[in-house]
Amino acid sequence: MSVMQERTLPRSVAGPAAWEGLPAEQQPHWRYHAEYLRTREALAAAPSLVTVAELDTLRRNLATVAAGRALLLQAGDCAESLAECMSDHTAAKLAVLNGLADRLAAGAEAPVVRIGRIGGQFAKPRSQPVEWHDGRELPVFRGHLVNSDVPTRAAREHDPSRMLLGYQASARVLRMLREDRLRRTAGTAVATAGIGSGPWASHEALVIDYEGSAIRTGPGGGSFLGSTHLPWIGERTRQPNSAHVRLLSAMDNPVGCKLGPSTQVTDLLRLCELLDPDRVPGRLVLIARMGVAHIAETLPPLVTAVRRAGHPAVWLSDPMHGNTVRTGDGVKTRHLSDLVDEVLACRAILERSGVHPAGLHLEVAADDVTECVGGKVSGEEMVQRRYTTLCDPRLNPEQAHELVEAWT
Repeated sequence: MSVMQERTLPRSVAGPAAWEGLPAEQQPHWRYHAEYLRTREALAAAPSLVTVAELDTLRRNLATVAAGRALLLQAGDCAESLAECMSDHTAAKLAVLNGLADRLAAGAEAPVVRIGRIGGQFAKPRSQPVEWHDGRELPVFRGHLVNSDVPTRAAREHDPSRMLLGYQASARVLRMLREDRLRRTAGTAVATAGIGSGPWASHEALVIDYEGSAIRTGPGGGSFLGSTHLPWIGERTRQPNSAHVRLLSAMDNPVGCKLGPSTQVTDLLRLCELLDPDRVPGRLVLIARMGVAHIAETLPPLVTAVRRAGHPAVWLSDPMHGNTVRTGDGVKTRHLSDLVDEVLACRAILERSGVHPAGLHLEVAADDVTECVGGKVSGEEMVQRRYTTLCDPRLNPEQAHELVEAWT
């Protein structure tokens, strides 16, 4: 579609003016693609993937976590594959998530709210716009919502029709989550208490075109994001004046935000004021991803500032994203020992600050991958034996259990 042929989206598709025209980093280049308008209009007319009742239940669960009476585990793939959004793969991922949550609950003697990085984690921010394959420069893979991981120029073109594939895959996965949640809680003390529930779905709300098309109106007149239960904002898109922050600030979903070592107190307080202006327990999840070398210096003033400002945030430790290194062959990996050190440091800092250490945010595979060093993966020379991630290295289930064990 040429510039002269571009049409304006209907207001119901384009979304409220609150975030229109604001900066939005890490976005696909597809506005003039022939399928752009048709895809967005189809997404805007599609059924919501989540319900208002589910969001209300999750918010109550998270309020219990914020009050210190429960924990939270958020775990799953770095980047989901559309090809794996089928019943067998989803069942395996849910088994790992539930197994880790059960281990955390047993070790901490507390109920655990379980949230998967699942059913929508199809878009990834990237540090560089291009990458190299066999001596060829190609557009970087940005997740199956945007382009293909196949290393050819045609496959790497940004294609808005992939958003419909992502929606359809998410619908299949969220149906299985709903069935698992009902089956797991039916007739149990968990269902009676209303806490420790799940599994719920979460993903980074990165692609504004996709998330903006998923906005729905609830029975009370408020807006909610129908693409997932818990959308989060990443480290690269958390600027207070960004479209990402303004969009999620207008939604009724619980929301999360990643905080890296460059986070400034003033920016964080502005973020909290935008995302949680009424200081509602269960509304805001803050995910610290500092890196073991930086956490002791950077995290304490942020925790103190948020507590003093009166935001009852749920604080999670994400030890994965601040501890990525490269092997001698240039392959990305993470060392389990660094992850353990960071989660223990995070927990100690939160406790000293008078804040409940709520739990963990992990990238975990359902298979016995060798992408991270630790446990049976005794050295970096073993990393590439079973390296199947679409983006960043994930723990295997055994390594994840070891990390949960260390945290408890």
